[in-house]
Amino acid sequence: MKIISEICPVCHSRLTVGVLTWHFVCKQCRYECSNLEPTINTHSSHELIDEAAREAGLRDTRLSNYKKILRSIKLLKPDGGRLLDVGCAHGWFLESAQNDFNVMGLEPEKRAFDATTRRGLSVRFGYFPAALDDEEKFDVIVFNDVIEHIPDMAKTLKSCHRFLATTGGLLVLNLPSSDGIFYKLSKLLCHFGFCGFFERLWQKDLPSPHLHYFNVDNLSYLLIDGNFEVKAKSQLSTVNLSGLYKRISYAGNLSTFAYKLVYVGVALGLPIIKFLPSDIICIIAEKELRSVE
Repeated sequence: MKIISEICPVCHSRLTVGVLTWHFVCKQCRYECSNLEPTINTHSSHELIDEAAREAGLRDTRLSNYKKILRSIKLLKPDGGRLLDVGCAHGWFLESAQNDFNVMGLEPEKRAFDATTRRGLSVRFGYFPAALDDEEKFDVIVFNDVIEHIPDMAKTLKSCHRFLATTGGLLVLNLPSSDGIFYKLSKLLCHFGFCGFFERLWQKDLPSPHLHYFNVDNLSYLLIDGNFEVKAKSQLSTVNLSGLYKRISYAGNLSTFAYKLVYVGVALGLPIIKFLPSDIICIIAEKELRSVE
């Protein structure tokens, strides 16, 4: 493995090694990245995941968050339009949005693509932006828990700018936050040698590991630098009790006792956790008309 770049994509400072050999941080703007390698569509990495448990564990929290995101989008796009969901996975966001927008999904993982198309949703197989036709335009492009998996952020933002409609095109980024309480706790534990939780949040050894961790400030700066105007920022729910144990235990190499210990700790802490910095953020930005060439 080798580092994506020695330079921070946000503030262009030099990156330094973080708490593990594959983890890198920018001390200026607090951007973080990894050099973990994606293994989408390879058999061995997918065998590490219990897909049924993963779906059950994520569904309720994500559907709740999608409703919040859609409310924010509709405030800015009350007349609807064409919406692209990049990395649409199970198609939950497409289903949530299809009454208000003309929706299409992109999905590069073959099993997820097959499952979602069997349910009659409009999904195209492939990666963004390669799977799109040059002339296609969208009023809204959404990345739900996807942008943190894409290596070249600057190139991706340029592509978003290109495929968004000229008037009021919106980019929606829903992703993990390095300011979240679980992320900060996991990093602290890793400093003391307990790195399983930290590795799990980065999705190490899973088919699509995290390559970036942003917070609201450095991601907003990156968007502005990419010729977008930030229109809305919000925190989203990280966990709820429904499906919590399945979400914790669907992948990874912790013991059953460790999973149960984490479950009990999170369950008991839920009334307090909702008042702490969330591990999930959403930023909605509007395309500006300056050239990005």
